[in-house]
Amino acid sequence: MAKQEIIHGHRGLFDAVLFDRDNTLIREVPRIDDPDLVVPMPGVRDALDLLRGAGLRVGVVCDQPAVGFGYTTRAQAEAVNERIERLLGPFDTWQMCCHTPADGCGCRKPAPGLITAAARDLGVPAHRCVMIGDIGPDLQAAAAAGATGLLVPTGQTCVAEIASAPYRAPSLTGAAEWILDRRHAARPGPVPGVTGNILAVCPDSASDVLLAGPALRALAANARSVSLLTGAHGAGVARLLPGVTRLLEWRMPGGGRSAVDSLVDAVQCWQLDEAVVFTAEGQSPLPTALLLRRAGIGRISAISDEQPGDLLDVAHRVPDDLPDPLRALSLAAAAGHPLPAGDDARLRTTLGTAGERGRRVVVHPGAGAPARGLPRKWAVEAVRTLVHAGHEVVVTGAPGDEELTAEVAGDLAGDLGGRTDLAGLARLLAGSACLVTGNTAPAHLAAAVGTPVVSVFAPTVPYARRGPYATPHVRLGDPHAPCRGTGIVVCELPGHPCLGEVDTAAVLAAVDLLTRGRPA
Repeated sequence: MAKQEIIHGHRGLFDAVLFDRDNTLIREVPRIDDPDLVVPMPGVRDALDLLRGAGLRVGVVCDQPAVGFGYTTRAQAEAVNERIERLLGPFDTWQMCCHTPADGCGCRKPAPGLITAAARDLGVPAHRCVMIGDIGPDLQAAAAAGATGLLVPTGQTCVAEIASAPYRAPSLTGAAEWILDRRHAARPGPVPGVTGNILAVCPDSASDVLLAGPALRALAANARSVSLLTGAHGAGVARLLPGVTRLLEWRMPGGGRSAVDSLVDAVQCWQLDEAVVFTAEGQSPLPTALLLRRAGIGRISAISDEQPGDLLDVAHRVPDDLPDPLRALSLAAAAGHPLPAGDDARLRTTLGTAGERGRRVVVHPGAGAPARGLPRKWAVEAVRTLVHAGHEVVVTGAPGDEELTAEVAGDLAGDLGGRTDLAGLARLLAGSACLVTGNTAPAHLAAAVGTPVVSVFAPTVPYARRGPYATPHVRLGDPHAPCRGTGIVVCELPGHPCLGEVDTAAVLAAVDLLTRGRPA
């Protein structure tokens, strides 16, 4: 494959698109058992033609409880499926659950079983699949499998499901176009004339450095060396990432004129050929680019919607709802440094993943920004609920969180507050069944070692960008709270209602959903 065709080591961000059947591919007919009653939904053939024409594989994942209840037979359901194929063309996989809700299976949506089975049948990772459906359980199943859920509402879709969907499209054709737009978001740019020593600049945040990890691997695959410039918070996790040749821990701009001048002097000594500047949401790359120009770096790339003048050689634009790891990968590709073939674009650490996952549930209540952590009283009740249901629970926290973790753990759970560094926490998570936490770096660390996450997520930042990436997860919390999109650090409302009003029974249900049927 020519280099200009490589996108994240594949032909795009996604490899496969999975469809719900009733009210997505065909009009719903209750307990349908007659192939002659099959009527395709508007635009479905055009959408399928677009996706197949782009080389994406397509499949169907559907619940058919009418079989389990005895209203129809499996043979009748399969005859309906055959009629759909005659009308809409062949699908690369069919996955059908015939259980009733009372069966408690691991395949009926919102359980992830159908999607993981479809991905396995297609030979692609679940996180490179898009699930298109018309109701909440379709999207919940996608999340629980680590895939991307895309809602196409119909008259039967609840208003709350529409409002809660991280991604939605107005029609099936619109859904196909949405997928293709994002699939090509990381198309490689021109290869720079000099590909030598690259400086990557990241915000001073453990989360931001973790989320840039796949992009750092992309830079490393195309350079002699990658130096990472970040602050003390980002440096701790940067030491766990593959691809970083040299870590440059520095106080970011804002420390006064002498600090800026010393930073420029230091960069001049590092013999760097180009720089790629990764920024947090709402942060302009231009002040950093100005410093790098002063330091003599001749080629600078960043994501920017501003008029950069001569400060940026590559001023890249991406869709606002692209997850932050893919935004960073998109920038690396635009700078001429795509991921090599074979890299699956997941978050990753140098520690690898555990071969055996235990039954332990980790609860991490704290966060650097208090508004994104778990409310204290709520976390105490959540731990109690999990322990009383038979789960082994361990509470973790950063140094300084010892009083918080002691209260949350009580006499029921293990307390590791302040006792694990980032490497130790990564190893703990890799051997655990699940993590319960807010919008914190441990959520992304869990994703990097492949551990499912119950994400009790305050909507102060966009979930589509900052939620757990490419790992099985369940989202809890009010996505429409007044703090939505404000970026606040401290919640001023009593009880932190966007999180504190979540029924702790929902945490137990989420843990059970993510761990059901998974090997211990």
